[in-house]
Amino acid sequence: MANRDLTPWRGPSLDWPFQPFQSFRQEMDRLFDDFLAPAQGRTLAGGNGGGLRPSVELKETDKSYMVTAELPGLDMKDIQIDLNENVLTISGEKKSEHEGQKGGVQYSERAYGRFERRIPFAQEIDAERVEATFKNGLLTVELPKNPRAQEKTHHIQIKAN
Repeated sequence: MANRDLTPWRGPSLDWPFQPFQSFRQEMDRLFDDFLAPAQGRTLAGGNGGGLRPSVELKETDKSYMVTAELPGLDMKDIQIDLNENVLTISGEKKSEHEGQKGGVQYSERAYGRFERRIPFAQEIDAERVEATFKNGLLTVELPKNPRAQEKTHHIQIKAN
């Protein structure tokens, strides 16, 4: 068997700027970091393959649901909220703020475009009493449960055969 040099290939010289395996490795590391990141670390642009998907928090009490969505960098006019058949839809658009530049390289990890988040609820919502507020990039929607729907819920007792 012939003697072979087993040192890793590093390109024609150490000064060579493009190292394909290193950039592939960095991209794979970033992909796994985004995939395995806890939900708290995700934002409107992060952890979802580059698409826009706001992070939400849902709390339920006996009388209502409370939904909080992170929408950094958006204004109220960019957001739409709809309730249809007990499904809350939060949608909107994050517009690009880039101005045309001549020359130079521009790098951005920010995401732009349309987004939509749909949240279904098990109990009927009283649509007339739903309230939403928006402050510092946080959208909070309070969705009171319909008291008549709560009265319609019946406990069913299980009998032995």
